[in-house]
Amino acid sequence: MENKQLNFVKNGVIRLPPGFRFHPTDEELVVQYLKRKVFACPLPASIIPELNVCKQDPWNLPGDSEQERYFFSMREAKYPNGNRPNRATGAGYWKATGNDRKIVAFRSNQIVGMKKTLVFYRGKPSNGTRADWIMHEYRLVDPGTTASNILQRKNLTQNSLLQIGDWVLCRIFLKKRNSKTDEEISEPCKENKVNSVMEMAIRPRFIDFMMQEKMNQSPCSSSCSSSASSGITEEVSSANKENSCSSSSSYRRDNSNQT
Repeated sequence: MENKQLNFVKNGVIRLPPGFRFHPTDEELVVQYLKRKVFACPLPASIIPELNVCKQDPWNLPGDSEQERYFFSMREAKYPNGNRPNRATGAGYWKATGNDRKIVAFRSNQIVGMKKTLVFYRGKPSNGTRADWIMHEYRLVDPGTTASNILQRKNLTQNSLLQIGDWVLCRIFLKKRNSKTDEEISEPCKENKVNSVMEMAIRPRFIDFMMQEKMNQSPCSSSCSSSASSGITEEVSSANKENSCSSSSSYRRDNSNQT
């Protein structure tokens, strides 16, 4: 009994049963899908449509723009006598960024594919404006090179890993940004730091003069000067001394008169 290939693509859109999600790894995309596509082998499921991603802008591609979308695409040369791919669309172009990443099979430890990251720009290449659309382009390469050989052969470059076939597998998604950008977040932090410094400079300082006098004076004189901690206490104490002296003198007069 022959196993029929399941087809989950209708009108270029993935239609999975409820509860199913298509979330393959990089190795699964290259080995289970792209490799089978290049060598015309049956796919695990007909879930990735064929489409030239550069014929349309990313927001016009079929499928849900809020989810990751996968497409098989043929590399189209930009010039007749060159190998440079044409990545221009109607409203902009795809620009490669960073270095290509080698995809290594887990069991065989062999390089089976390469992963290129591209960013979409609106406008012309000279004055393009970067957008939030990201594309991961997977291509199949000769699996004869292992990851251990890369460390031994330092002269091995990305061009040495020759692509097999003209098919590539593209994963396109919209990068989600935070509600506040890094600049918007950093500016309040800078303002808070400046405000805190100014607040520390303006904030009044409380000085305990009594404690400083106790620390500076000797223990024998601390009891004598404790009453003179402020001008108010000095006046009160002097007034009390005068009253006590006058009262004592009057008491002596009365006693002398009586005698």
